[in-house]
Amino acid sequence: MQDTSIADQPDVVAGEPAPAADGGPVRPPLDLLIWDAPNIDMTLSTVIGARPTAASRPRFDAIAAWFVEGAGEAAARTGDVVPEVEACVFANIPPQPGSLQRWVEALRGFGYAVFARPKTQPDDDIDQDMLDHIAVRAHSHQLRRLVVFSGDGRNFAEPLEELVRSGTRVVVVAFSEVAGYAIGSDLLEFIDIEDVPGAFTEPLDRVRLDALPPDGAWLRPTRSLRDFVSSWTARRG
Repeated sequence: MQDTSIADQPDVVAGEPAPAADGGPVRPPLDLLIWDAPNIDMTLSTVIGARPTAASRPRFDAIAAWFVEGAGEAAARTGDVVPEVEACVFANIPPQPGSLQRWVEALRGFGYAVFARPKTQPDDDIDQDMLDHIAVRAHSHQLRRLVVFSGDGRNFAEPLEELVRSGTRVVVVAFSEVAGYAIGSDLLEFIDIEDVPGAFTEPLDRVRLDALPPDGAWLRPTRSLRDFVSSWTARRG
């Protein structure tokens, strides 16, 4: 399998890795974050019912801090070696990237590696690139914790559950409205992305049926009743 990584030198933190159980080369422990940019962008638009603005997009600096802190806290609790940490964002780049150049450079400045693939056809995707990179890191390191930001259960559910069976802790971070594969799994851990501390500068305008107040809540319509009936009537005509 070819290593698709463009992050060949993940951040190394203190600690000595344990020898490999089979007497082979030492595989250092690693916490790995994988960000499925097309899926998170699409599902963000779905849950807020609008095109995301700067205020409604996730903050990669806060997410990086949460991820790295989690690696250290887990090691402190268990007394294990503090793992290396690596975070990778996978993105499809259209022929006219526009502001994506600035976005990619900002990510790199926050410590993320970016795998950028040209998007020349509507069905071009990067799911296999993500799975390939996870497999490469599972071979080269002791993959202690894998955090996957994606609501794509069709492609990720089975391989992620297999990793759990092999000893990796797998955490799926996505929007609860579209991540049934992780919420319903007996093996995968799930965190709603809005519950990551500081991930958004202000609460998203969304309906979270998993976080309703005890007395219930009114859920306002996302469009005018008259507008809907007008468009429905026009389609029938």
